[in-house]
Amino acid sequence: MVAAAAYPLAAATGLGAKATAHAVEAKTKLLSTALPAETSYLYAPDGTTLLTMFYEEYRQYTKLSDMSPNIQQAIVAAEDSRFYTHHGVDPKGVARAFVANANSSGVSQGASTLTMQYVRMALRDSATTPKEVQEATQQTSIRKIKEMRMAVDLEKELSKPEIMERYLNSAYFGHRAYGIYAASEIFFSKTPKDLSPVEAATLAGLVKSPSEYDPASSDQQEATGRRNYVLDRMAQLGYLSPDAAAQAKTEPIRLKLTDPPNDCASIPEKYNSWGFACDYFKNWWSAQPAFGDNRLERMDKLRRGGYRIVLSLDPKIQAAAEKNVGAKDRTGSPFANGIVVAEPGTGRVKAMAVNRTYSLDLADNPPSGNPEASPKVKANYPNTVAPLLGGGDLPGYQAGSTFKMFPMLAALNAGMPLSTTFNAPHRYRSEVYDGWAPSNASGAMTGTQTMWSGFGKSVNTYFVWLEEQVGADKAVHLAEQLGLRWRTDVDRKHASPENAAKWGAFTLGVSDATPLEMANAYAAIAADGRYCEAMPVTTINNRDGTPTMYRTASGIGSEVAKPRCRQVVNADAARAATDAARCPTGDTPAKGSCGGWSTADSVRGTVGRPVAGKTGTTDSTRSAWFVAYTPELAAASFISDPDNPFNAVGDGQSQIPIEAVARTLRDGLKGQPTRQFTPPSDRIVG
Repeated sequence: MVAAAAYPLAAATGLGAKATAHAVEAKTKLLSTALPAETSYLYAPDGTTLLTMFYEEYRQYTKLSDMSPNIQQAIVAAEDSRFYTHHGVDPKGVARAFVANANSSGVSQGASTLTMQYVRMALRDSATTPKEVQEATQQTSIRKIKEMRMAVDLEKELSKPEIMERYLNSAYFGHRAYGIYAASEIFFSKTPKDLSPVEAATLAGLVKSPSEYDPASSDQQEATGRRNYVLDRMAQLGYLSPDAAAQAKTEPIRLKLTDPPNDCASIPEKYNSWGFACDYFKNWWSAQPAFGDNRLERMDKLRRGGYRIVLSLDPKIQAAAEKNVGAKDRTGSPFANGIVVAEPGTGRVKAMAVNRTYSLDLADNPPSGNPEASPKVKANYPNTVAPLLGGGDLPGYQAGSTFKMFPMLAALNAGMPLSTTFNAPHRYRSEVYDGWAPSNASGAMTGTQTMWSGFGKSVNTYFVWLEEQVGADKAVHLAEQLGLRWRTDVDRKHASPENAAKWGAFTLGVSDATPLEMANAYAAIAADGRYCEAMPVTTINNRDGTPTMYRTASGIGSEVAKPRCRQVVNADAARAATDAARCPTGDTPAKGSCGGWSTADSVRGTVGRPVAGKTGTTDSTRSAWFVAYTPELAAASFISDPDNPFNAVGDGQSQIPIEAVARTLRDGLKGQPTRQFTPPSDRIVG
C-alpha cells in the first residue's frame, strides 16, 4: 500500500513528466510572469472620484505587504498547513489522499497544495480557448500529474511569499469576489490589511467551497462551522493562542456587504447624466486597435486589463450642459434635446448631456412614437441608454443648414475669398444638379450676398451656387476629413465617389449627423483648421501605472489618450470661416458686413464674448440645431424625436438648441479671461 501511495508523486517527476517536460517547462515560465485578470477603473477628471468599474472577475491586485498576516496564516491553516516546508507537492498529503480515495472508491480527499492550486487557477485564467480551460480544470490523473510537475518547477522560479501573493490574488471567494482585495471589500467593506483573525478565517474557509460556506446566505451555520475549523487549525499551527481561538469561535460572523459597481449603468445617481459619456467611452474603446484586433478582444481587455482611466468631462461645463438642456421638461418629452461640448485643439469631450435619465429600466417608458414599431417597443424617454448624442451606431439627425459650413470652408480652402458675391434669387435652378431648384426660407434673403451675409442669414440659394463653384464632392470630402460618417444607406450612396459631385442638397444638411460629430467638426475651425479626433479620456494607465501606448501607422509609439490631430484646412481659411460664422450669432466680424440681420442674433449677448456658429432646421422643422464655438470651446445642440423623425418639433421649439448652446458656453466659461478670434488675412477677405 505504501508503494502504491508513492506512485502519483513518482509520476510527477518520472514517466508522466518526461513525456510533457518541454510543454510543462514552457507553461511554468509563463505562469511565473503572468498576472491574473484585474478590474479596470473609470474616474472623474479629478482622478480620484470613482465613477464605475469594468470587470468579469472583480479583482484588484494587492501586494503581500498590503495584506494582514491574519489572512496569510488563515489560508495556510485552511488549505495547506505544510506550505512553508514542502517544495510544491506535499508527499504526505499525496499519500494520505491516495489511500483515502482508494478505500472510498472515489475522490474523497484532495492533495492540492497552495502552489498546485495556484497553478490550476493560473492555467484557467490564462486560457484563451475552451479546450485550454477544460484541460486546466478536468478531473483526470494526467492533469493532476502535470499540475504537480509544474508546481515543483514553479517553486524553483518563485519564492514562497511570491506564490502566496499570487494565490491570494487569484482565489475565488464567492459573490464575484476574485482575490483577497475583492473578498475583503465585498464581505467586510475593508481592505485586506485590516482583516481581523475572525474575518480572515471566514474568508479562508470560503476557498474550499464558496457557495456551501457562503456567510451571506440566510443560514450561517455551515459558514460558521467552516470558520471555526480554520480558527482551530490556526491555533494548532501556533498562529493563535488556544484562548484567542476559543474566544473568536464565540463571535458571530458580522458582515458589512458591498456591491461593487460594474459598467456604465452602475454610475452613482449624483453622476447619472455622465452615463452617456461613459457609454460613449465604451464605444470609443471598442474601436481602438491598441486594445485588440476586434471588438470582442478590446472589451475583454477593458474588463480584465486593470486599466486606470480618467474621463475627459469637465465638471463645471458638464453641470452647465445639464442645467441648460430641456429647460422646460427634462425627461417627459418625446423630443430629445441634447448637447455635446468639445475642446478645440485636443478633441477632448468636455460635456455630454440630454434630457433623459441614463437607465436600463424602461418599464415606465410609454410605447414608442414610431408608427412602424411594435406596441411592445418602448419609447426613448424618460429612461434610455441609447447613444442619442453620438459615438454609437445610431445615424443621428438631419442637421440642416449647419452643413453650410462645409462648402464655405471648402471654397475658402480652395482660395475663394469671403467677399465672393452672388445675386441670390429666392429660388435657384441648378443645371449642375440636374435642374434641382431649392428656394430660400424667406423672400427677405433675395439679393446680393457674400459669405458673411449668406452665412448669417442662411441663404440657401447662395450656398447651392457656392457649392457648385467649389464642387459638392469637395464639400463632402472635407466633412469626412472633419470626422463626419455616413450611417444610412441613402447617405452612403450620395457620399460615394461616383455620386458625391451631384449631391447638391448636401449643403442644406439632408444628411444625418450626431452632435458629437458636429461639435468636433466646428472645434477644428476654432483651432485654425486643425482637426482632432473626438477623445473621451485624458489618461489611460496600465495596471503598473505607466501610460497605455499604441503604434501609429508610421510605427511611432504614442499614448492612447494623447490627442490625435491633423491639419485639414489651412489656418487662414479656418479664420475666414470663423469671421463669416460670427454673423449668425449677432457678433461683429473683423473684416466684413453681416447684411443687417442674422438667424441667432441673441447669442453674442448671452455668451458675453466673441462667438461664431450656425443654426440649422430641416423641412417642416422636424429637427432644429445650433452649433457654436469660442476660441476655448465648441458646442452642438439638437432637438428631435429619435423614435420618429417625422414628428416635427415645430418652429416654436427651434430656439431651444440656440439657448442651450449659448447658456452652456456662458456658464462653462464663466470666470475665464476673454479670448479673441484671430482675424483672417486681407488676401482671403478679398
